[in-house]
Amino acid sequence: MTPPQLRSRRSTATTIGVLLAGLSAGLTGCATSSANPASSSAPAAPAGTPAATAVTNAAVATAAMAATQSPAPSTGESITLYNAQHKQTTAALVAAFTNTTGIAVAETDKDEDALTAQIEQEGDKSPADVFFTENTDFLQQLSSKKMLAKVDPTTLAGVPAADSAADGTWSGISERISALVYNPTMITPDKLPKSVLDMADPKYKGQFELAPGEADFGPVVASVAKAKGEDATVTWLKAMKDNAGSGAGVPDYETLVSDVSQGTTAFALVNHYYYYRLQAELPNATANAKLAYLAPQDPGYLATISGAGVLASSRHGRAAQKFLAFLTSDLGQSILATGYSFEYPLRAGVAPNPVLPPLWSYQPDAFSPGDLGDGEQIKDLLQKSGLI
Repeated sequence: MTPPQLRSRRSTATTIGVLLAGLSAGLTGCATSSANPASSSAPAAPAGTPAATAVTNAAVATAAMAATQSPAPSTGESITLYNAQHKQTTAALVAAFTNTTGIAVAETDKDEDALTAQIEQEGDKSPADVFFTENTDFLQQLSSKKMLAKVDPTTLAGVPAADSAADGTWSGISERISALVYNPTMITPDKLPKSVLDMADPKYKGQFELAPGEADFGPVVASVAKAKGEDATVTWLKAMKDNAGSGAGVPDYETLVSDVSQGTTAFALVNHYYYYRLQAELPNATANAKLAYLAPQDPGYLATISGAGVLASSRHGRAAQKFLAFLTSDLGQSILATGYSFEYPLRAGVAPNPVLPPLWSYQPDAFSPGDLGDGEQIKDLLQKSGLI
């Protein structure tokens, strides 16, 4: 059984003008972070750091120039992108790619489990040229079935080797950190769980919500399975489901952040960027929410990777490889850093959005893309626990 497609995907029409506005905002200033770590191990975002000071790299200037330059003439080439990343993020990247290369992009947006199943069903007849995902488990699944081509070495060289496939069949694009979002009027930082495993403790019954259908929940499940084994993971998931009660089926992490701020629930496990995105979209939506982090190296404290690969069956391999090269280029990574994403760019020399804590300040578990495995194990564990 395929998990329900629960994640919300707000549709946004992104133009080059919108892209420029996002880049300009990133260059002229940023909001003060309201992150309030639960322990000394948690990073604190810089308070009121001007973006013009914090983001001082040539890549951002290049991105701003690219947003205003005349569009490149059409090459007559086109690619089909199967996209499981957030639409706003991908729309900005696609617009800039087409603007700078003249290569058109036809986009299909679905959750990554559904797109993976579609690719496998389509086989060599798939119209997809590139698959862009929130997490790498389904890329790994396709790779294990020899359905991904090798990524150009120059593209892979643009990001750390540890953040891409060991066999070179997909490239890491961006990074995110798991976190707890909490409402300080309902729970104090010292009362928050220090480990994701603590969320199974009956003392937290009725205090948190879960979004088990959210793609970003999968890596946490895989990490616990790696640390404790599959049987213990199912037991943990069942206990969390019981503790969450009616809040065990929230559709997505955006809703979790909103529910915490509104006082619907005391805390929730999310990825950092959902908090910052909602804060940027609706400043008052996170007025009563803060971020905290689990204990260093906890199996729930993860740095996970978004990735992309070229289909082995692609009929437009050259243009598809150009798209991956763009995603890892100074320009592509700067769009990630300064736009809607609030994820961490992987390319050296491209600074993250200055509202974010520096990446080096986190202390996540030593969990690699290879440890994530493929999506089948995660689905199986969630199904056995009754969460999907």
